[in-house]
Amino acid sequence: MFGDDVPAVDAADVPEGAYLLDVREQYEWDAGHAPGAAHISMAELSDRAGEIPRDQDVYVICRSGVRSAQVTVALNQAGWLAKNVDGGMKRWAEAGRPMEGGGADGPPHVA
Repeated sequence: MFGDDVPAVDAADVPEGAYLLDVREQYEWDAGHAPGAAHISMAELSDRAGEIPRDQDVYVICRSGVRSAQVTVALNQAGWLAKNVDGGMKRWAEAGRPMEGGGADGPPHVA
């Protein structure tokens, strides 16, 4: 969709301990997310951008990779070093990466 303008990495290849920024909505986050991920919804990004570190790569994730690609472009244009997580949380789950959340809705899942 965004061509070669968006640096990207497969969900299976996100390094352990990387700064993972989840830009999904609260209900999506509550259903299931990567342990240790930071949660700033796309709508809150401009107000909370100061929370995102500038001294390391930022891996941006959403449900499928579309919103996170938009955020990756915006962050890179504003001076961050951001990479889109291709396939989003759907690919993260397929790759068998750890997830937490779920609560009353059952085990962690991608909403």
